[in-house]
Amino acid sequence: MGGFSCILLFIIASLCFGIDGGVTNSKDVSTMTLLKLQWRNSSQLRWEGVDPCASNWVGVTCSGSRVIYLHLTSMGLKGELPPEIGSLTALQSLDLSYNTGLTGQIPSSLGNLGRLFELLLIGCSLSGRIPAELGNLQRLKTLDLNTNKLGGTIPAELGNLSRLYWFDISSNNIRGTLPVELGKLGKAAHFHFNKNQLQGPIPPEIFHEKMSIIHVLFDQNNFSGMIPSTLGLVKTIQILKFDRNHLEGGIPSNISSLENLSDMRLSNNELKGQIPDLSVLSNLQYLDLSNNSFDASPVPQWISSLTLLTTIAIENGKLNGSLPSSVLKLPQLETLRMAGNFINGVVDLSGLTGQTLQLVDLEYNNITSFNPLNTPMDVNFFGNPVCADGSQQLKLKACHPEKAAIGTPYTTVTKDCGEATKCGENLKIDPVDCECAMPFEGYLIFRAPSFATLNIISRFQKLEKSLMNLTNLVGLTNSSVYIFCCMSFNMDDSLKIPIRIFPPVRMKYFGQAYVVNLIYSLSNQSYNPPTEFGPYYFIPTSYTHPDPSKGSSKVPVIGIAIGVPLAVLAILGMGIYIIILKRKAKRAAKNSRPFGSWGFASGECNGDAPKLKGARWFTFEELKQATNNFSTENEIGAGGYGKVYKGILAESRQMVAVKRAKAESLQGGGEFKTEIELLSRVHHKNLVGLIGFCSEEGEHMLVYEFMPNASLRDNLSGRTGITLDWRRRIQIALGAARGLTYLHDHANPAIIHRDVKSSNILLDENLNPKVADFGLSKLIADTGGRGHITSQVKGTMGYLDPEYYMTHQLTQKSDVYSFGVVLLEMLSARQPIERGKYLVREVKSASERGGRDILAELQLLDPVLRNSPISPSVLDCFVKLAVSCCEDEGACRPKMSEVVKELESMADKCGGNDIEREREMEDGEATFRKLGFHRLANSASASFDYSGSGGHIVPPIVEPK
Repeated sequence: MGGFSCILLFIIASLCFGIDGGVTNSKDVSTMTLLKLQWRNSSQLRWEGVDPCASNWVGVTCSGSRVIYLHLTSMGLKGELPPEIGSLTALQSLDLSYNTGLTGQIPSSLGNLGRLFELLLIGCSLSGRIPAELGNLQRLKTLDLNTNKLGGTIPAELGNLSRLYWFDISSNNIRGTLPVELGKLGKAAHFHFNKNQLQGPIPPEIFHEKMSIIHVLFDQNNFSGMIPSTLGLVKTIQILKFDRNHLEGGIPSNISSLENLSDMRLSNNELKGQIPDLSVLSNLQYLDLSNNSFDASPVPQWISSLTLLTTIAIENGKLNGSLPSSVLKLPQLETLRMAGNFINGVVDLSGLTGQTLQLVDLEYNNITSFNPLNTPMDVNFFGNPVCADGSQQLKLKACHPEKAAIGTPYTTVTKDCGEATKCGENLKIDPVDCECAMPFEGYLIFRAPSFATLNIISRFQKLEKSLMNLTNLVGLTNSSVYIFCCMSFNMDDSLKIPIRIFPPVRMKYFGQAYVVNLIYSLSNQSYNPPTEFGPYYFIPTSYTHPDPSKGSSKVPVIGIAIGVPLAVLAILGMGIYIIILKRKAKRAAKNSRPFGSWGFASGECNGDAPKLKGARWFTFEELKQATNNFSTENEIGAGGYGKVYKGILAESRQMVAVKRAKAESLQGGGEFKTEIELLSRVHHKNLVGLIGFCSEEGEHMLVYEFMPNASLRDNLSGRTGITLDWRRRIQIALGAARGLTYLHDHANPAIIHRDVKSSNILLDENLNPKVADFGLSKLIADTGGRGHITSQVKGTMGYLDPEYYMTHQLTQKSDVYSFGVVLLEMLSARQPIERGKYLVREVKSASERGGRDILAELQLLDPVLRNSPISPSVLDCFVKLAVSCCEDEGACRPKMSEVVKELESMADKCGGNDIEREREMEDGEATFRKLGFHRLANSASASFDYSGSGGHIVPPIVEPK
């Protein structure tokens, strides 16, 4: 009966939401309602309301009317993953990680989600086989299924995932051999297949010179046969883990060609032959060849040449002869483990004071002596002749070590909070401010750290700093990070580190959205730890959010009993509150002036601001006079930042535009200062010129050169009365592209605008374009070789790069995406999001269907253009350029300099002689007829609603949830 009730409710909800007028697509509403019913017993899933998008369901992100991201990490989901989830055909990212109550099989219907680029099902209890249908997901970049109960074999169809970058199926029960089709995954950088039951030989075909793989984690399986020599062809490999298998034969000689290899672990196999000379692996930091069947040989002399080694482990390796002192003096060496060999003679530990060496384990060798007898490091000579009964060395700690030590675990230095404070249930003491709060907790598991000791303080301080960057990544400021007892190495040499992240000061709990974003940033690898920690995964502990429906009401008697005293206290507190408000107002006024250190915020100096080129400081009174006291007659624009006024400077009689911030502006002092600093040092004919600024009396104002013909958006909408023909639009696009190219390629350091849109492209008296509004811009002086900077997501919805939104990795290609949206806007005069429809998605969907007449199919062309001579070839090139700029992957988009070249070619074709123009006009007539348009006698009579009334209104600045 219960199951029938659920189905009945589902049918009723589907019918109700099918009525036109809802925010969310009716099919998506039906599917999301089914999921809500399926997981109704989940501990943390609080979906209120009936429309996922309109009701802002936690973990649900919509674009237009479709659900595009579903992130429900650690929500206590219980039950199975229903096959109906395959109906969310606009879904791009699915993350249901760390829901241990999520059982059953992975539905094959996920193969229908053709837009999916990210599938994260980490740390659940899913079983059964990996569906072969996942091979249909041609856009998939991340497939992470680790730590489940999955069985069966790896489907050969997964070799069709040509864009796959991250492939993780570790910690499951997957069996069988590796399919050779994995060799087709040329873009894959991560093969994480460890901790499974995979068997048979490793196919040599899955490694070749066209691969770009960096992490090969095949450890703890049942692989047999030889290590394929084709490994030596993949020059990009950095970490190679084949330990704890049944591999035979020798180590391929060409493994020495892996010049980027930093970590090689081949222990606990059945490898034979000689240990090869690895001296050319100059980047090697961790080497473990223990417990194999190598031929007897002296301790390799070439080890002394590997100056970056932190860990050497060759236990039970039939090593003989003496231990070279040069090995012990390697500058970065922390751990040396060579137990169970035949090393003899004297071990010289002298002269190692100040070295990084922490542990020397030479248990069960033939060592007869070592010096000095008392050494500060941890040494183990148990089972050697030097520790024979009756000798003086019996008293030495080195002969009776408690265990082979690895150092004292690191713990974050905390504030002395005095006597223990009693906190409520689930609350703990924040070691930074000594307040009670509920931290977000979990374990970072590093699979291949390049070290084996725990008492290098600077290393873990660096990890703490990177975790603070993580909190900034998800929009948390003033949060504290605590690495607490007790981190440890597991039996498989992975490093387990417990962490706590406390809410910002004076907050007791994280909101659900913050917890979801924290876990998502850890599960999708947005968080980048220091390189020496290597690849990782995360295991969160459950976070119980307080139920807002409980604990808010008291019985009336208690209310009356405490009401009168509270009223008296309220009266007394009123006066105190007024005093506090005054003090806050003073502090706010001070904070609103980000230029106090420049020496002119208080008005004590005049003229040009220090270190700025050409930007003048204005007083409030000067700008008040220039704009006629900011009169409504002088108001020429408004936006999220504030209002823009036309003004005339008293001294020079120059006409200017004054942008005045409103008190609740989304842009603060930081953005204000950024725009001043950037515009004062970049000069290009297609960038708006900054004349000066004002920062006093709690005011933030920017003074620009006046642009009499408003913005591109205003002109496309018809508000200015100016008609932009086709040739003029090409020229405007070209000019704006040149301005952005200057920022990307010629400014030093380079600049990413981050808010390219039609309202930020202004037109001067000759309709020449100038890019404006640099308040969100970012310098990219140093990306550390990554090609991107990690940044809090900001921009305008509709123009925002989806790759930047998902990864928080900002690149120059983010501007390219936004510019592509502007190109489509110039073509159609539509807004990016209008009446629930997303312009880019419509055009790309039509393009993917293969139809040549995209403009006709979508009725995309602006009717105002009907009097313009348009060459069909140029029009086709323009559409293709716009679509290429709006590719989902930044790597697939052109550079702005390439966009300029394309537009220059189009501009040349639009500027031919009269005969060519007449021919273009004839071609244009045919094009218009094909599109279903007819010329009107008066083109001005045809209006086009650009305002988007009744459409989808979005805030101008997008902040992460």
